[in-house]
Amino acid sequence: MAPQSFDMIVIGAGPGGYVAAIRGAQLGLKVAIVEREHMGGICLNWGCIPTKAMLRSSEVFHLMHRAKEFGLKAEGIGYDLDAVVKRSRGVAKQLSGGVAHLMKKNKVTVVMGAATLPAKGRVSVKTDKGVEELEARHIVLATGARARELPGLEADGDLVWTYKHALVPPRMPKKLLVIGSGAIGIEFASFYNTLGAETTVVEVMERILPVEDAEISAFAKKSFTKQGMKIMEKAMVKQLDRGKGTVTAHIEVGGKVEQHAFDTVISAVGIVGNVEGLGLEALGVKIDRTHVVTDEYCRTGVDGLYAIGDIAGAPWLAHKASHEGVMVAELIAGGHPHPVKPESIAGCTYCHPQVASVGLTEAKAKEAGHEVKVGRFPFIGNGKAIALGEPEGMIKTIFDAKTGELLGAHMIGAEVTELIQGYVVGRQLETTEEDLMNTVFPHPTLSEMMHESVLDAYGRVIHI
Repeated sequence: MAPQSFDMIVIGAGPGGYVAAIRGAQLGLKVAIVEREHMGGICLNWGCIPTKAMLRSSEVFHLMHRAKEFGLKAEGIGYDLDAVVKRSRGVAKQLSGGVAHLMKKNKVTVVMGAATLPAKGRVSVKTDKGVEELEARHIVLATGARARELPGLEADGDLVWTYKHALVPPRMPKKLLVIGSGAIGIEFASFYNTLGAETTVVEVMERILPVEDAEISAFAKKSFTKQGMKIMEKAMVKQLDRGKGTVTAHIEVGGKVEQHAFDTVISAVGIVGNVEGLGLEALGVKIDRTHVVTDEYCRTGVDGLYAIGDIAGAPWLAHKASHEGVMVAELIAGGHPHPVKPESIAGCTYCHPQVASVGLTEAKAKEAGHEVKVGRFPFIGNGKAIALGEPEGMIKTIFDAKTGELLGAHMIGAEVTELIQGYVVGRQLETTEEDLMNTVFPHPTLSEMMHESVLDAYGRVIHI
């Protein structure tokens, strides 16, 4: 039987793949998408979305405990972990169904199964019914990534969990160890700590949230410690001894190995790209440390083959994948899109307090040879933050002293994951300090702190 023919085939229906398929269809291409497990990929089903749903539950729980501060009464406060998880799964299901609907609406052919690339321009899909053969001049790899497993620290779903187990926990941890303090590790640490687990976070780098600005990391550490978390930096889990209902972790810190007992361990030590079993090596695709090597337009160097999102390397963010998907679809349709610039992509972490950033940290800006002007503004100086009962946090802005270019912005505190977008737009429009100073921010809002932080960089701050 002759293979089904398309203009573009996308492998993987996460936020990179499904967005690429929609944009391709909008541009008049005949598009097929192949998905092995769930529409919406990890992000919608086992990542960004369900974790935010769970974190929202813990945030409300935290606020309920503070009812008295707000002149309210809440007694007998408790939670039902199964119900929290059920809500989170329901949110994920609703959105996954939404993606399936969008595929239909945009007339994208969906093939459920595992794909391989037997030859250039060919995709073979192993489905429930057998094997389907597809062909297209343009193939987009959007197969994503999975949790990195370190030898000896592998997950078993009982005592040692990956993010997946942590989203549908078999029980509530009492003594929890989280290995890794990137976004995933810190979000789970925040969730379980708020619900009452005694939580320890171990980070191998010299500080938690290692990709963030050093000042923000330090602020976060102080905040988490105040909430009862134990933070161990420059520390490494060497081995886990699993017993019945207990795990003894051997943690090397300051040249000594300490032993600590836990009932649950969450491993969040990074991710590896899903590059195996596709037949990429035979096609001549270059793979570096589990990621497909691409140029700035996501081209792999093999004619007609592109790679987007997590499989194409850092930053491992859903919004990066989506933008790359749109760019590649436009390229395939004959357009001239701008490449996606990694330094223009904001990172958001939904712990309590939230963390968000875009552009260069102060250290990176100096390393790159910039003479910098730095501004800071604390939440305690903002009327809306105090009215919300959220006086803990800060905003930090970094400018090039010579040109006034906004090099980076870093925030910690309530709702900063929503605020960061103001600076992202500013950077996209190549704003200078003068533009930002002349912008009228509405009052009373948290966003006024963004204005004040800029003013502070130039010695003009009003409210501190």
